[in-house]
Amino acid sequence: MTIEERYQKLEETIREYNPSANFDLIRAAFTYAAIAHEGQLRKDGSPYVSHPLAVAQIVAEELHLDSESIAAALLHDTIEDTGATHEEVSRRFSPTIADLVEGVSKLNRVQYTSKAEEQMENLRKMLLAMSKDIRVILVKVADRLHNMRTMQFQTPDKQKKKSFETMEIYAPIAHRLGMQRIKWELEDLSLKYLDPIGYEEITSVLDAKAKEYQGFMKEVHQQITRRLNEGGIHGYVYGRLKHPYSIYRKMFAQNKAINEIFDLIAFRVIVYSLPDCYNVLGVVHDLYKPVLGRFKDYIGTPKPNMYQSLHTTVIGEGGTPFEVQIRTQEMHEIAEYGIAAHWKYKQGGKGSGDEQSYEWVRRLLENQEGTDAEEFIHSLKVDMFADEVFVFTPMGDVINLPSGATPIDFAYSIHSAVGNHMVAVKINGRIAQFDSRLENGDIVEVITSQSAHGPSRDWTKIARSSEARSKIRQWFKRERREENIVTGRASFESELKRNGVSLKDLTGDDVLPGVLKKLCYNSLDDMYAAIGYGGVTSLKLIGRLREDIQRIQQAHRQAEQAAKEEPVVPKPTVHPKSWSEHGVVVEGLSNCLVKFAKCCTPVPGDPIEGFITRGYGVSVHRADCPNAAPSRRSPDEHGRWIRVSWSDQIKETYRTTIHVIAKDRVNLVMDISAVLASTKTRLMMMNARSTADNFALIQLEVEVGGGDQLQGLIRKLEQISGVMTVKRPAG
Repeated sequence: MTIEERYQKLEETIREYNPSANFDLIRAAFTYAAIAHEGQLRKDGSPYVSHPLAVAQIVAEELHLDSESIAAALLHDTIEDTGATHEEVSRRFSPTIADLVEGVSKLNRVQYTSKAEEQMENLRKMLLAMSKDIRVILVKVADRLHNMRTMQFQTPDKQKKKSFETMEIYAPIAHRLGMQRIKWELEDLSLKYLDPIGYEEITSVLDAKAKEYQGFMKEVHQQITRRLNEGGIHGYVYGRLKHPYSIYRKMFAQNKAINEIFDLIAFRVIVYSLPDCYNVLGVVHDLYKPVLGRFKDYIGTPKPNMYQSLHTTVIGEGGTPFEVQIRTQEMHEIAEYGIAAHWKYKQGGKGSGDEQSYEWVRRLLENQEGTDAEEFIHSLKVDMFADEVFVFTPMGDVINLPSGATPIDFAYSIHSAVGNHMVAVKINGRIAQFDSRLENGDIVEVITSQSAHGPSRDWTKIARSSEARSKIRQWFKRERREENIVTGRASFESELKRNGVSLKDLTGDDVLPGVLKKLCYNSLDDMYAAIGYGGVTSLKLIGRLREDIQRIQQAHRQAEQAAKEEPVVPKPTVHPKSWSEHGVVVEGLSNCLVKFAKCCTPVPGDPIEGFITRGYGVSVHRADCPNAAPSRRSPDEHGRWIRVSWSDQIKETYRTTIHVIAKDRVNLVMDISAVLASTKTRLMMMNARSTADNFALIQLEVEVGGGDQLQGLIRKLEQISGVMTVKRPAG
């Protein structure tokens, strides 16, 4: 069939369901695509324009979409693979069509640090466009369907890669949109390349079973049809063998061989009124023995993708089990074609269609804000693709959650305030743990209190849905910024040390701006806060800085090598004043080792005394240290005490110890951490214990730049509620 013949077939398909379509627009889109893709070939050697034509055929034949959708399908690769631009498509056709094409296109012109990040950004972009116009995803799914139908021309590596992506992302999206027929075909085609042996085994058995079951299916069809006619119920019945992937999944879930799977047959009964659905259910249960626990009412409790049907499994003659699905004609169309079944545009309507029904797309994107690639894709699979559990509020409202959800997920699905103030939960009237797994039909009641301390960080590990985790992180981001900065800095610095790099190496004036730009933060505090509240991990950030870290490590190695090779040149003697690398001037000595006494830990601004030790250089004490008091100096050590002072040029930071005595209470340590963060003080060690008389004794080892910072820290610590004394130990 020539390209023109294929186009004529497309027009004929469109006329069958939409005679008033804008054929001038569709012809113009086809002509533009043919010119833009001229000279390009597909892997099978056919002109490239045959692919957009096939996608448009799927959009028309399978989904019955409007003229703009078909035009977008014809143009969907022009922005991505040709010299066409969004502006040109918008000018020639319309801004709406240009937006649809842009939404379907991948972000090929952007460089990413990993394949996962590229996949995440493409998905995020597509979902964002989908939240504005649902037709974006309908065209994209049609595009993927045709690619899978022609996958035999790709390399084995590309076949597996694209099939895995289809199984992980596009088939579940089709399911979420209720497009069951397309979902089944995508799954079967993906399985064909992911497990060709398993696929061949199932299809060969199905071919054999089809002949074996023909008589059985014909008999069941006649029995149900006869009883419907006798009861005056108008409708029709048809049976089918289940598709290969559903059987494959059941084999793995139940750890059975295909010859051990018996319910390979499913029947559908389509009627024309809602009451008749339940009448048919009575007829089926009267004709055949129902299997206990295998009845589901998706009419009373529809799925989030609008799917409605009654499902029951029964035992036929000879002990053969089979499933019966009962639904109205309208429910059937929605089940088969999803959103496309009642898309407003296909009736020639104007406006934005049914995007309100897909507000979950916007919520899903909001929940993923700020997450890294791995977390985004994991959460996407849970929120969008996982099996669901349906639970009830005490008022009888139905709440759908991902399978494995906990009361934490339930509380945050009601409202963030409910989750933040939750103190207890009841499941079916009984107090339950926060990590309990909810089951279908559970009645969940959340008990809240205005005096609740808020969520725990552990809740992010318990929650199943990204909506709950996102709201918990937002609470910590808003309420605990200072604490998050302290926690985040410690985590980031620890991860740097594991890589043999210090924080100073990455925070120098010449390096820091590039680091922050690469990590997409305005300041170090913003980055520390993000780590602290769980928005990103230190490991992920270090991964993005891999090249910088390797460059610093190389510089360190070169410096060490140069130091080893450099010849030792005697330095000229310098008399009286010189200072050490610790910023201390030692009178009368040069190039001497200086260390700070641990008994009093002096910092710049403290009056200091020096003591010449045996083999360890000069030990620097605070002047008020008991060990430096003149009354305690022995006569034979008199000549070893030496005058020292602080240098005018101090760029170091210094460790010192602070003792805090306070009345013990909840959140005392958290308040101390907040003060440390607000004064930009680095905490090196904290040791806290409670006494029998309800006092708290806390020892802090901190790193400060000088006396002013230290005094500011002490003043703020003294202002904390319950703190009685703050002092620096000496001696």
